[in-house]
Amino acid sequence: MDKQLVVEAFESSADIKCRFVQTYAQQIIDIAQIIIRAFHDNRKVLLFGNGGSATDASHIAAEFVGRYKRDRAALPALALATDMAALTCIANDYEYTDIFSRQIEAHGNKGDVAIAISTSGNSPNVLRGIQVAHERGLVTIGWTGQTGGQLMDLVDYSFQVPSTVTARIQECHITLGHVLCEIIEERLFAQTT
Repeated sequence: MDKQLVVEAFESSADIKCRFVQTYAQQIIDIAQIIIRAFHDNRKVLLFGNGGSATDASHIAAEFVGRYKRDRAALPALALATDMAALTCIANDYEYTDIFSRQIEAHGNKGDVAIAISTSGNSPNVLRGIQVAHERGLVTIGWTGQTGGQLMDLVDYSFQVPSTVTARIQECHITLGHVLCEIIEERLFAQTT
């Protein structure tokens, strides 16, 4: 019984990723090119979400700032759920719904890229962040689950994982992030190493 549960979890995760890439392979390449252009133009990527999505945002931002596979120049990316002083200040002085939007007001500029991650697509603070990103002229990208929630209608580009299971959605999101990092790093730095 336990072994079968393990096998089924891995098979389910693999199946969802395979279905996802069949739908989104070209869009992944297109988004990588958008982010490459942003980096070329001295713009940055702002990533945000709650819970596991916050840690996915932090993980991908770290891959850009540090490195993914190759030694290369740092790329400007910020995860907006990592500054505890800013988060608690904004939540206390304004509202929790404003924790991302206030930071986008502070750090976001026209031509930057905002990546909002929400498995439901309905997190109020993520939706508010995307609204402010639009107002400031950022390119907006949403990573969400099967239904897309409200997020999919608010972003310029949406990635909807074909699952309603949070764990499976998050597993696909981190793979998406890694693949974007790999494409971007290879295209930006292939000729320099």
